[in-house]
Amino acid sequence: MTRVATWNVNSLRARIDRVDEWLGYAKPDILCMQETKMPDGIFPYDHFSELGYEAIHYGHNQWNGVAILSRVGLEPIKRGFFDEDGDGSSEARSVWAECGGIKVGSVYVPNGRALDDPHMDYKLQWLTRLKEHLGKFADPTENVVVCGDFNVAPADEDVWDISKMDGMTHVSEPERSAFRSVCDWGLTDSFRELNKSPGLFTWWDFRGGSFHKHEGMRIDFVLASNPMSERAYFATVDRNARKGTKPSDHAPLFVDFG
Repeated sequence: MTRVATWNVNSLRARIDRVDEWLGYAKPDILCMQETKMPDGIFPYDHFSELGYEAIHYGHNQWNGVAILSRVGLEPIKRGFFDEDGDGSSEARSVWAECGGIKVGSVYVPNGRALDDPHMDYKLQWLTRLKEHLGKFADPTENVVVCGDFNVAPADEDVWDISKMDGMTHVSEPERSAFRSVCDWGLTDSFRELNKSPGLFTWWDFRGGSFHKHEGMRIDFVLASNPMSERAYFATVDRNARKGTKPSDHAPLFVDFG
């Protein structure tokens, strides 16, 4: 069994105790993190090594930042896309490695801000580049997982009340179409394949008691190639990690592969 997890931690410095706690009881073999919000120079490699995890991180400053932790081996492949230098000249939104025979990507897709904001064009372009990058990174017949915060709710049942989302980001057809295009490379939404019920979310706004009102969205994914998807047998969102002291606004999601 290999447990692959993804979690937007919303500042690793602020949540490292929560991450340590979760690693201790959930015991993922591979954890992809987003929004670490720190430069590479202060990423706690030694700390995670003491917990049994190798790591690769890509971050420049207090924004964005992505990482992969692995206790099944880790061979770094690339920081950023293949058309990026990974030297600080672009946003730190993707990192790639091979872990225990699985090619792994941790991605943090741009938010988009608003439908008429230039950042929305950037988001759609970024998703197009992600699909192009996948073609250079791996073949869909290989063991591949792409994990992360995609900032897209792909279907109406992935939002607590779609009527409240009219004219808003995350649910527009261009965003959903771009997400589907990435999946068309040869990736399956592993969680949805195993959990068909609506109302299963990974993110809840800090404001307005959204978590307790069950007003959330499913925007975090473990996307798996067919050879991996065929091995998936259990997937869940750990809502308990969204509770308690200083939680992230996202909950970790993991999938178990046989």
